[in-house]
Amino acid sequence: MEYNFIAIEGNIGAGKTSLATRIAEQYNAKLILEQFEDNSFLPKFYKEPEKYAFPLEMSFLASRFQQLKDQLGPQDLFKSFTISDYFIIKSLIFARKTLSEDEHRLYTRFFNIIYQQLPKPELLVYLYVDTPKLQQNIKLRGRPYEQEIKDEYLEKIQQGYFEFIKQQKDLRVLILDTNNIDFVQNNEDYLKVEQLIHQDYPIGVHRITF
Repeated sequence: MEYNFIAIEGNIGAGKTSLATRIAEQYNAKLILEQFEDNSFLPKFYKEPEKYAFPLEMSFLASRFQQLKDQLGPQDLFKSFTISDYFIIKSLIFARKTLSEDEHRLYTRFFNIIYQQLPKPELLVYLYVDTPKLQQNIKLRGRPYEQEIKDEYLEKIQQGYFEFIKQQKDLRVLILDTNNIDFVQNNEDYLKVEQLIHQDYPIGVHRITF
């Protein structure tokens, strides 16, 4: 790989964990996976979003920061690079779409302090998947608390990512439109994705549609 730290991002159900895990196995990379299943606020949030949005986002921010701070230290001599199925910026993206104006202002103050303390990915890969396919993937993996996620929520999160990407001036961002491929079940599709991630990109946004 051309990079020491790669972050895979995307909406709920985009395939971030599947892709990061397979690349890590192929290249003997250090793998960082988000530990969201331990968050007790998540099922409550999907049922009562206005009530539980702020504690959910704050707890995610704390756990993501602690994990990345611990894991993104000195390079493991026995691993070729580090790949993660998320980056801390997702905290701000989700918070913008779920919090009230007052809550968001307070949240942003905490986030900005944390963001400056973490190394940035040398390549940020964004998996673009449209809403119907996201819902299909969500149903297939069968997490009970995700089954009530509304299309509108997924669309708001997608828009949040696009707004963030448009503002970036110093990151390499690779947007992969994977609506017409299946890199989880089809090895040829996976190899196409892997080869694109393997390339050396200049700073800026690069979009690939399959």
